[in-house]
Amino acid sequence: MTTRESPQVSATAPVPSDSATPDAAVASVPVMPGEMAGVEAGLDLRGCTAVVTGAAGGIGRACAQRLRAAGATVRLVDRDAEALVPLAESGVGTAFPVDLSDLDAAGEVAEGADIVVNNAGVQTVAPIEEFPPERFSLILRLMLEAPFRLVRAALPHMYERGWGRIVNISSVHGLRASAYKAAYVSAKHGLEGLSKVTAVEGAAHGVTSNCINPGYVRTPLVERQIAEQARAHEVPEEEVVRSVLLARTPIKRLIEPEEVAAMVAYLCRPEASFVNGSSLVIDGAWNAS
Repeated sequence: MTTRESPQVSATAPVPSDSATPDAAVASVPVMPGEMAGVEAGLDLRGCTAVVTGAAGGIGRACAQRLRAAGATVRLVDRDAEALVPLAESGVGTAFPVDLSDLDAAGEVAEGADIVVNNAGVQTVAPIEEFPPERFSLILRLMLEAPFRLVRAALPHMYERGWGRIVNISSVHGLRASAYKAAYVSAKHGLEGLSKVTAVEGAAHGVTSNCINPGYVRTPLVERQIAEQARAHEVPEEEVVRSVLLARTPIKRLIEPEEVAAMVAYLCRPEASFVNGSSLVIDGAWNAS
């Protein structure tokens, strides 16, 4: 399922986006000149299977492309089957059109995976007293229960190989709250907890689990929200970005999906083997301001 905006119940500001072989084997498989052009030294994921959810666009697409460039076999998971076709045809990976709110299907798609990138998500914005209970349940199912099912299904294979990487695309809203985003904030806070428990349990098996916490990323979700806010308030889109999204962010630009994907790739590198149970914030110093 790709990240997309749901019909809003109550209008407000947009939200942040909302995401191998064992290390010894990585070093033992040389990359020949001309192979996998553009891959940084030290990241060779040939022989690895990576699962990326919400892969049809935005952060998920960038992550899938980055992992494939490092040699991984990528499972492109999204409920938008049509949007996966160009990625699959270009050789980025194999399309797995799956609705992750079907929890049994979510688990099946991660069996045998060495890398899991939990990125898929949706959003609904409304005051708590107006928030549709069924929508709250759906968001938690998609953004917390489905990642649990994927991780649960992937861990036996990772434990057997003695290596694995769980990367959860969280959000600054996994660390702080905003009004009108009860389900989203709850799901992201829960994902942070799940990630830490996975880190503690997986450490002895060579498996790391971390969250990446971006601020506002230039994704179709955020761009739609910018346009909607501009129409609702009759102001230019640039004003929405400057005065709403980036009001407290010292770096006055949106994050590019490729920047998030670069952090995912870093967490798969041998040098990141001791980064475990962490929340890696990419927000232009929003939390620091």
